[in-house]
Amino acid sequence: MPKKSDRRVALPAGLLPLLTQPELETRYQVSDWTVLRWIEAGMPVKRLPTTGQRKEVRRFDLNAVEAWMAEREQLAAAS
Repeated sequence: MPKKSDRRVALPAGLLPLLTQPELETRYQVSDWTVLRWIEAGMPVKRLPTTGQRKEVRRFDLNAVEAWMAEREQLAAAS
């Protein structure tokens, strides 16, 4: 029987998976508190409904987050 790792399929070129909050924290080397502040400030986040006790799961599109970061840097530089 093949292992689960043998059944992995590569994503098509240019397609990025949605990141979890811990993955985003690792990518930017920040704390969970910082990511929560960014969400409050308007960082794009995809909220996915779940079943069970958790009301939602947050996922982050890296391209959208990077565009939001660049826009914030431009606004900060302009002021």
